Amino acid sequence: MAKLNYVADGEPMAVTRDVEIGDGRAASLPGWEACGFELVDHPSSVEDWADDDEIAAVHHAEVEALAVAMTGCDHALVSGHIKRGPDEARQHQDLAPITFVHSDFAPSYLDLIRGSYRQPDNQGAQAALARRGLTADDVASASRLVILQLWRNLGEPRMDHPIAFCDARTVRPEDARAIPVKDYAGSGFDFEALAVVAPPEPSPHRWYAFPSLQRDEVVTFRTFDTELVSAGKTFFTPHSAFHDPDVPVGRPARRSIELRATCIWS
Repeated sequence: MAKLNYVADGEPMAVTRDVEIGDGRAASLPGWEACGFELVDHPSSVEDWADDDEIAAVHHAEVEALAVAMTGCDHALVSGHIKRGPDEARQHQDLAPITFVHSDFAPSYLDLIRGSYRQPDNQGAQAALARRGLTADDVASASRLVILQLWRNLGEPRMDHPIAFCDARTVRPEDARAIPVKDYAGSGFDFEALAVVAPPEPSPHRWYAFPSLQRDEVVTFRTFDTELVSAGKTFFTPHSAFHDPDVPVGRPARRSIELRATCIWS
């Protein structure tokens, strides 16, 4: 049993729910297209995870290849990465583990992602386009666009704030509320994320985590899909960090990296 923080419907306050979090390794889960998330083996050639330049030079392309293989898209673009841990949290609170139930993007994200590849000063986006031989027009004209995120543990297998994922089949689109995010982590980037409203009790939501995540494993999860948005279906995967009551805070602290692959179909 773990405690997860939701938002109250119509109220700017948190509501805590006691939630049973299942073992994702032991569960019969159908994969990211159905339940929203999936654990996959994915060794990396990165030697120094503290080196952001090496991560950009090596790992971004690795994740692009994985995203194409998993989704069947024509191209995948990775323009950056986010690391979370004590050092990053000291730089900006937005880089601490996020301890409320959310998904990263509201439907309004489509215009933002298209626009980001048109910005000549967005070095990560321009590098991704060049790596794949694409242009911003290719992103804008895509018949379908999916954001597939990848979460990798860089620290100890047992950590103070592991991450849990909610089976997207148990969440309705109307269970989420758009919330404004301003100047994310001091980057100047403004967007709308989704906060998930506290469910009734007993909750219909079904939660899973993956114990003892190793460095050569990643959890992939969907946070945006233009086809599902257009169909009025659940296009997001609620997720949240939670405190493992058997691990004192900081002993050890969670250390992780996440990347977003923009998957496009021509």
